[in-house]
Amino acid sequence: MIFSLQGSVQELTPTYAVINVQGVGYYVGISLMTSQALALNKPAFLFTQQIIREDAHLLFGFNTRSEKEMFNLLISVNGVGAVSALILLSTLSLEEIASAILSKNSALIQKAKGIGTKTAERIIVDLKDKVQKFGITEENISSFVDNKVKEESLSALEVLGIPKRMSEKIADRMMKQNPEISVEELIKHILKNI
Repeated sequence: MIFSLQGSVQELTPTYAVINVQGVGYYVGISLMTSQALALNKPAFLFTQQIIREDAHLLFGFNTRSEKEMFNLLISVNGVGAVSALILLSTLSLEEIASAILSKNSALIQKAKGIGTKTAERIIVDLKDKVQKFGITEENISSFVDNKVKEESLSALEVLGIPKRMSEKIADRMMKQNPEISVEELIKHILKNI
């Protein structure tokens, strides 16, 4: 098992890198977060996860140990493959993924391309007890719940033909006055105040 690689970056794209370790180039699948931390022809150190299948030996690299841990948690969920996990890690930060799981915000998880409703729900159910260590506070979770209420309200109003910019300021004001407001109440308040 290859635990880590230390060498120089021979090739770099948003989805993979080739790390040259003493003349041997290792092709490593990476997330956008890790890609942004690397630079072409510069020294690099990556934590790696090797996945051996019948048809391929795959190597994935991570800038931090936390990102590797989240990747391993995600691929432990039935229906989430390595590519889907990398897309999710490229779309959301570790804190956003953990907060979405803890606040049961499947809509946020579904922002990652290729992750549908059932897979998002499965991620939430399977990982809700395993993501506390990713620096999540109660404050972060409540702000994600607030964002979910606001997002749902604004998208419902957009369907009704009301521009998002027009209703967003009213939504922010209402949510400051009443942080526990429901989606339905928020929509009613915005409609009254337009």
